[in-house]
Amino acid sequence: MHMMVSKPEQWVKPMAVAGANQYTFHLEATENPGALIKDIRENGMKSCSVVQAELQWHSQAYLCLLQVGLAIKPGTSVEYLAPWANQIDMALVMTVEPGFGGQKFMEDMMPKVHWLRTQFPSLDIEVDGGVGPDTVHKCAEAGANMIVSGSAIMRSEDPRSVINLLRNVCSEAAQKRSLDR
Repeated sequence: MHMMVSKPEQWVKPMAVAGANQYTFHLEATENPGALIKDIRENGMKSCSVVQAELQWHSQAYLCLLQVGLAIKPGTSVEYLAPWANQIDMALVMTVEPGFGGQKFMEDMMPKVHWLRTQFPSLDIEVDGGVGPDTVHKCAEAGANMIVSGSAIMRSEDPRSVINLLRNVCSEAAQKRSLDR
């Protein structure tokens, strides 16, 4: 769940109870990111019992945790995210101002993605905003391994082919990064 709310603390427990497996909040929306990260971890998923019999213990532990994502808006320096990077599962770099779909992709956010990938090579890095067939290459090359694409898919005449293209570009870039290591 990407929580674009002013008080993300109040939604952790309801989202965990509802079965959310990831809780992403905006760094700018909380005064104490560390406490919120801890709260998210402590409110891990409640609906794990169904799969317990089929999984090994390590897999159970992973699936039963509510994963933490931390988002930053375009005007926030990526360095503000750094102190929390080792405590989160995913960093989300907004490539539009949050609020409504169909906005123009902000290519000048790609250095943030690149910096995160360089500093935290195993961290999942997601971009959200204006991502589509014309911009996904920039995201993937900068280091994003996860993308959000709404308007480009929903407004397409062939959503399936757009989704496949986006997936393939991200997969190919990730494979190239792993070969470059």
